[in-house]
Amino acid sequence: MRFKSNEKFVVELVFVFLLSVCASGVGAQNAYYLWPTVLFVKGQDLCQFEEGFGATRKEQVNDMASQLKDLMRYGASTQEGMQALFNLDAMVDKNRGQSLAASRMDVTLEASLKAYLDRMYLGFNPQDIKLQFVDPSPLSDLIKRLRDQERQDTVDVQQLALLSGIAWGTYSYGPGCRGDLLVTIHIELNNGTTASFQAQGKPETVMSAIAADIVRHFQRTTFPTIVMMGDKPLVLLGAVGKPINTAPTPAIAERSCVLIKARLPTVDEYEFLSILGDWNNGVSLSHMLWALSGNRVLNPDTRNPTPVRTPAEVNHLPVNFYCVR
Repeated sequence: MRFKSNEKFVVELVFVFLLSVCASGVGAQNAYYLWPTVLFVKGQDLCQFEEGFGATRKEQVNDMASQLKDLMRYGASTQEGMQALFNLDAMVDKNRGQSLAASRMDVTLEASLKAYLDRMYLGFNPQDIKLQFVDPSPLSDLIKRLRDQERQDTVDVQQLALLSGIAWGTYSYGPGCRGDLLVTIHIELNNGTTASFQAQGKPETVMSAIAADIVRHFQRTTFPTIVMMGDKPLVLLGAVGKPINTAPTPAIAERSCVLIKARLPTVDEYEFLSILGDWNNGVSLSHMLWALSGNRVLNPDTRNPTPVRTPAEVNHLPVNFYCVR
């Protein structure tokens, strides 16, 4: 198989990506389309590092001496005991060398990341997927690469300029020497923003945690955003201080919205945005209390006879809120 050095390709890809930024300019997007190849750079082997520096020299010497004493107790001479220890150590190195000889861990990690992302999107079933890997090259090129067992190791400036950014990562063998990987994924967009995600686990499952974090980061509703409610636009501004905040009373929440020239959502708006959900530019009500105008509370768990309650009926608990316009 013909592969370029990962490190060299990452540098080349980032360089061309920066050129595409200058060409395309900066702007906000609702959806992001990434270069289809996720390049990985192998980091420090933390398993080997821990074995070398996880104990003091004195502790390591004492451990070897203890093992040698055990062998001599079973009848081995000093020379035979030392040779047995050397042979066992060589066998461990040989097994590790064989496991790394044909390693294409980067291919495995890229494929599992994309698979876990698609699985999560199938579960959430969002109306619009906000982060996707897109291959702008013709399908004939993909077929040729697959037949030749090559990765997409050439960068086309014009094709890259059509996309929103790149994803690249690092991986290293985890401490503890139990077959874990420590993986990071960095997503760099042409609007200047970056996001990084990290997880540790078995090679076949470690990307599931990263995929979940990526979906939560890019798919969750951001503020401000505009939602069409019927034929009218509704602007979700968020709350003072953070997107969704809490207040001691609905009246305080209402005054906070007024100060930013906005208002609290109505019951119908809360319900509609909850049906949209957190993954489709809405906000789920969950089982929380929400502030309404007129010092009222929306309690979605008490719908008989109405979910609209007074603060006294919910024991004067704090309420959640965000502002709309």
